[in-house]
Amino acid sequence: MAEAIPQRETVSESHEPEDLSLSQVMGSVFAAGFGVQSKDRKVRDFTRGKPLQFIIAGLVFTLAFLFGLIAIVNLIV
Repeated sequence: MAEAIPQRETVSESHEPEDLSLSQVMGSVFAAGFGVQSKDRKVRDFTRGKPLQFIIAGLVFTLAFLFGLIAIVNLIV
């Protein structure tokens, strides 16, 4: 007769945390840029985030901030 084939578990047993979403990365970079990052989020960022995500988001934030300041100064002067 046919033997019963054991079924694989559909739930992953992996305890790896999920990657951060784009909005979480941008929110963390924005908060850190203004010095209001909470300790809990900093721990979350270091455990779940990837360095390249924060490098790119930091560069984008910095460029947007600089161009925003330049635009404001040009409007005033």
